[in-house]
Amino acid sequence: MLGPWAKDVAALAPQFAAGDPFPHLIIDGFLEESFADQLLSEFPAIDAMNRTKDYMFGDKREEADFAKAGPACKAYYDFLLSDEFAEIIGTITGRKLFVDPAFHGGGFHQGGNGSFLDTHVDFNVHPKHSDWLRVLNLLLYMNKDWPDETQGALLIRTDPKDEPKSVPPLFNRAVFMFTSDNTFHGYRKMTLPEGRTRKSIAGYAYELIGADSGIKARTTSWAPEEGSVVKKTLARHWTGLAAAKNKLTGN
Repeated sequence: MLGPWAKDVAALAPQFAAGDPFPHLIIDGFLEESFADQLLSEFPAIDAMNRTKDYMFGDKREEADFAKAGPACKAYYDFLLSDEFAEIIGTITGRKLFVDPAFHGGGFHQGGNGSFLDTHVDFNVHPKHSDWLRVLNLLLYMNKDWPDETQGALLIRTDPKDEPKSVPPLFNRAVFMFTSDNTFHGYRKMTLPEGRTRKSIAGYAYELIGADSGIKARTTSWAPEEGSVVKKTLARHWTGLAAAKNKLTGN
């Protein structure tokens, strides 16, 4: 299933650690080409997917239960949850990690013309498992013959005011990306031709933490580059607003 890179996983650990502006790893040819083609063939039409709950801060579609899309997707799902893959990401990161089997917030992601995802840092503690700390984003891009490498590029930085590093979302390219309080990322509004979409499969890896870890759970925090005064004001206070809402509703 995996490409040639998997023959020497240990060699990737220092590359991940040295990632700039924060630890990350870009792996081209992540999967065997024929298997990647099978995954792409099972990708749903964008209109068959639900919009994400990113509110005013994003415009894309997602489907967490991607394993049901076909045999290749089921095989990929099973692999991400396997002991073999846990060993791979453990070797690369130096931490004992496991992938969320529910793919909360993950699975198929897709955006068409006008799609965007504002700069943000991800939630840290799984909303349904208070002892799961999110450590690693696992992104696999599914975009053949991508028309323009600036369109839909993953932009990463440690400060939203910094110039970001740009990672084009090319076919069969995986990004293993550390996630913490300052791992800002997103992509800018795209202008795509009719029928063209930005596709990816996202998974998230966690580690177990104890009740005495001192880690305070927080929601996704937004730092949009553009937008109205109202949008930017809401973004600055979003974490506090979300915490208050969760306290009131119990969600």
